[in-house]
Amino acid sequence: MELFYSILYYTLSGMLTVLWLALFLRAIVSWFDPTGEGALSGILYVITEPLIHPIRLLFEKMDWFQETPIDVPFFVLVILVAVLRGVVSLLF
Repeated sequence: MELFYSILYYTLSGMLTVLWLALFLRAIVSWFDPTGEGALSGILYVITEPLIHPIRLLFEKMDWFQETPIDVPFFVLVILVAVLRGVVSLLF
């Protein structure tokens, strides 16, 4: 059973780390490729947007932060990933 928990921990931790890295890279790449037409931008969009989109829809439905120039749903996902990484490390 300990092997199962170890595999589960490393899998979840690895996935969350890759997601956090993709979010970080998306933020950095957006400074250099604001139109998002590059290959790296496209890959990062495909990885991260399915997770950002539901948060974005919720914010649009509730009419939260619609007039701000900052992509608040993106930062909400970054915080959620950080919290999940902390929870995973505490649980295992």
